Amino acid sequence: MRARGILIGLLVVLSLFAAQLVRVQGLDAGAAAALAMQTRVYTETTPALRGTIYDATGTILASSIEKRIVIADPKAVVEYKKKVDGKTTKVGAAGAAADLAPLLKMSEADVLTEITRPKTRYVEVNKNVSPLTWHTIAELGIPGIYSKRTSVRTYPQGSTAASLVGFTGENQEGAGGIETYLNSSLRGVPGELKYEVGQDGIRLPMGASTESPAKTGRSVQLTIRNDLQWYAQNVLAQKMIDVRASSGTVVVTNAKTGDLLAIASYPTFDPNTKIADNAQLTNLAFTEVFEPGSTAKVITAAAALEEGKVTPSTPMIVPYSLRRSDGQISDSHSHPTEYLTFAGALAQSSNTGIVLAGEQIPPATMESYFRKFGFGSKSAVNFPGESAGLLAPAGQWSGTQRYTVMYGQGLSVTALQAAGVYQTIANGGVHIAPKLVTAMADANGKLQPTPESAKTRVISQDSARQLSQMLEGVVGADGTAPAAQIPGYRVAGKTGTALRYDSRVKGYAGYTASFIGYAPAGDPELVVSVIVQNPKKEYYGGSVAAPVFHDVMLYALTSLDIPPTPGDTEPPKLTLKLDETPDPDDPAVLRDRR
Repeated sequence: MRARGILIGLLVVLSLFAAQLVRVQGLDAGAAAALAMQTRVYTETTPALRGTIYDATGTILASSIEKRIVIADPKAVVEYKKKVDGKTTKVGAAGAAADLAPLLKMSEADVLTEITRPKTRYVEVNKNVSPLTWHTIAELGIPGIYSKRTSVRTYPQGSTAASLVGFTGENQEGAGGIETYLNSSLRGVPGELKYEVGQDGIRLPMGASTESPAKTGRSVQLTIRNDLQWYAQNVLAQKMIDVRASSGTVVVTNAKTGDLLAIASYPTFDPNTKIADNAQLTNLAFTEVFEPGSTAKVITAAAALEEGKVTPSTPMIVPYSLRRSDGQISDSHSHPTEYLTFAGALAQSSNTGIVLAGEQIPPATMESYFRKFGFGSKSAVNFPGESAGLLAPAGQWSGTQRYTVMYGQGLSVTALQAAGVYQTIANGGVHIAPKLVTAMADANGKLQPTPESAKTRVISQDSARQLSQMLEGVVGADGTAPAAQIPGYRVAGKTGTALRYDSRVKGYAGYTASFIGYAPAGDPELVVSVIVQNPKKEYYGGSVAAPVFHDVMLYALTSLDIPPTPGDTEPPKLTLKLDETPDPDDPAVLRDRR
């Protein structure tokens, strides 16, 4: 009886095993096979190469190169076997290190340390291995040595356009400049590769595999010309060193199209090397705001001309200082009362002369001109971190601010905004939105032109012509910037020497020296803006910034094969100083009538 019970129990157990075997091998065979496959399938994400960034001529500013990360499984590497003297011998981790070291360009000791790390089955031995080198490593057949695709972003031009082009982080995502600005287009779409591996971690040659290829990011072409960017960056850097300045920018713009041909920013960095924690990563032409000083006087002059309050020949009695509201407005240099034309007041950069002309215009109207010239709003570029500057509504201006804005104090701008003012004048009064990207790749990888920049008339062509003639007087013998003259070319422009607000001391400390101009003045092609912050050796715009303008403009004119204006080599003859003392009671004479 007892034996029969044991037999029945055994038969029941065996029947259960048989039923389970039938289920696994028959009914659930597919599910079991899938589960087994999951345990031996390795999934590798295939990173997408980022799109290439080109300059206007096709020079590469940033590109991606495929690399491999070599990975080790320390528990598998110890099983490495190879033929030694014709016999298959287990050489283990030491043998693997000896074979890998010369290929990875590492010492044998360092490789051995990496591939024998305890308590882990994943060690990244080298992150910068070429596909060709990896192919050689794979042929060694070392158990537990495999790779993962990656890419390295390279910047052939180094620090030349670093803050403009930007850089990427370890995840190959944009971390500044164009890399961030156009990251969604440049980044591409990662792919996926799945394949079978054996117990030793080696891919099975005849194993199943599936691949979803990565899609390379779209390339982009900038308006920047690399040769001009390089030259401007180096001339600026040398001047910064010479005058011991804290920062500076050079912006070169095509006057007729708005294309940005160079945007140099100092200090800079090299995106190909480890970037210091205190590196200046942003392009200051877009992000740094400052009080422009006298370079903004052209807006007041443009408003006065456009509103019919003055002409270039309007006679003026210009004192050294004026009492306005609760403050005193003075020129930069002490002088006796001068008898000038309005053109002469601008040429000598007289604060009091500009105020006498500008105060004839209501504050709200004056504000509207500043805004039409681009102050107080971001540019169409909308570069990462770009500032709109600071321009308070006229209704909020203090008593003295009503006058100081006329000569560029009491408001703040970026170097790009300041350059746009002169582009407008050079282009006959029509503002063209600045442009940085000239072409973007389509879905097929072909570069397609971007839309033309928007155009807005700010002042009449006649007002722009008169103002341009007046600006030629600034670089003449009686102006403030003879250092900006270029032999054979007519040049127009304006100096600026402004007090610099320092947030650290919550007050003015140091100066902003600037010169912005264009050439050939008879038919302007190029605008060059030079801004130097906090120079310590000397600080006047005419001596600090104008020489940089001269060098950059001359190089640009030569590089772009721009000749002088045909048959028009002499600047217009404008009267700057009056030969006779004007009658102060004559209503046509501008003087202090308060």
